[in-house]
Amino acid sequence: MKKTSLIWVLFILLSWGFQARPDPGSVEKIRDSCTSITVGKLASVDGSVMTSHTCDSRIDRTWIDFQTRRKYRPGAMRPVYLDSHKTVNAENLTKQKLKDQIPQSSITYKYLNTTLPCLNENQVAFGESTFTGKKIMRSDIGILDYYELNRIMAERATTAREAIRIADEITKEYGYISGGECFTIADPNEVWHLEIIGPGKGKKGAVWAARRVPDDHVSVNANGSRIREIDLSKPDYFMASDNVITRAVELGLYDPDSDIPFEFCYVYADRKSLATRRREWRVFDLLAPSLKLDPNGENFPFSIKPVKKVCARDIMTIFRDTYEDTPFDMTKFMLVPETDKEGKRTGKFMKSPYANPFMDYDMMPLFKINGGWNELGERCIARYYCTYATVIQVRNWLPPDIGGLVWFGHDNPAMTAYSPIYIGAKTVPESYRICGRPGFNRACAWWAFNRVADLSAQKWGVMRQDVSAVWKPFEASAFNQQQDFETRVLKLYKINPRKARKLLTQYSTDWMNKLVNAYWKLGDDLWSKYTGKF
Repeated sequence: MKKTSLIWVLFILLSWGFQARPDPGSVEKIRDSCTSITVGKLASVDGSVMTSHTCDSRIDRTWIDFQTRRKYRPGAMRPVYLDSHKTVNAENLTKQKLKDQIPQSSITYKYLNTTLPCLNENQVAFGESTFTGKKIMRSDIGILDYYELNRIMAERATTAREAIRIADEITKEYGYISGGECFTIADPNEVWHLEIIGPGKGKKGAVWAARRVPDDHVSVNANGSRIREIDLSKPDYFMASDNVITRAVELGLYDPDSDIPFEFCYVYADRKSLATRRREWRVFDLLAPSLKLDPNGENFPFSIKPVKKVCARDIMTIFRDTYEDTPFDMTKFMLVPETDKEGKRTGKFMKSPYANPFMDYDMMPLFKINGGWNELGERCIARYYCTYATVIQVRNWLPPDIGGLVWFGHDNPAMTAYSPIYIGAKTVPESYRICGRPGFNRACAWWAFNRVADLSAQKWGVMRQDVSAVWKPFEASAFNQQQDFETRVLKLYKINPRKARKLLTQYSTDWMNKLVNAYWKLGDDLWSKYTGKF
């Protein structure tokens, strides 16, 4: 063999060798992402424990329904799917890929079947947020992605702690194959953050840590691992997998003989992303501005005590946030000459009515908005590609059918209106059971909200006022009616639970239908009002 040929062969072999050894410090990149805010029972206005979720995704299915409680005979098997988040509608499972089967539980509980199931009949509630875990932790052995893991927890858990134990047991047995995920899991007494990641190539199982939010605190996850040191001597506040430290040592991610403390978020992920850190800062700054947290900081407290107690509407307000009136306003660069009432220029500049904070990431570097979207990139809390948002209350002084309440909003949280859906309800309207991903469909509820959000983004500065004029009265009415309705339905529940569930169904479906109809009309009105004026 010629000398030059041999050199090229050696170069190729060396290249392959380097490729086979991933940098243990490199993290997986995420593009679509979610925000979850959690509230302890002493931090909420009425004693509710709360979790929440913005499903910021361009691909997740948009339909929802209830999965009913079921009993199974010994030996029954449960199918495990891949791509369960892409099914076309509630009956059509043809696009689900059957991965495997596992033994079925003797009973599976009723749950509200959002893309990531959000609440079961025991008032165990879920939020979720992907974090950028290290690539070396991705496992190639196992069958459970995070969608199916979430679903199994919803099917089987009676408390938040039990959901965490189920996740531990099921991933040990069948393996976890997704990247880094944070599940925010609440029950009527407490709320936990479970951060989980794979055990690495060639290994089956998972590595995880969980931390409880103190009862008088609020916390957040915005696509970043946030659990740092783990104190397992305090089992009421910390839990972790058996291999949480040993696996890191095996992979060279942590040296137990060093003076550096073991911090889960740095060992298995990182804290580089401004898209994550800025949202964490914004949530805490809105709820406790007196802390004066540094918006450019790398780490914030895991949880904070809000200056005033928090209600579900406060979380909705935060989900609508776009950093307006902060130095990080996405639209601050889009200015036009100011004019007076007669149309004459004043010599000053104002924000353009066409400026909107929902530009895609590719536009941000063009306008040099805080670095654009990259490892250190930027985004606000509300996103135009959000599939749906949930704000969930679970309450220990009410029967589960009434105590478990999901405030559900389709599409962009900045532009949506939330419907109250009680876990005691039996059904959702047919329009909510149709997926909007295949294309525009007047029969699909999601399209009513998506069309309004997309239209109003064209002239955000003025059109958002038309949108808020619709959702604000509905939201105010829903919250004003909540206490009286729950008092009435509780009285009926004590006499006849079946009739109470019928009333819960009627109430929830009436709200959902009213909002869909209002948003279809709003979309038509926006089209008419602004045609030729964009």
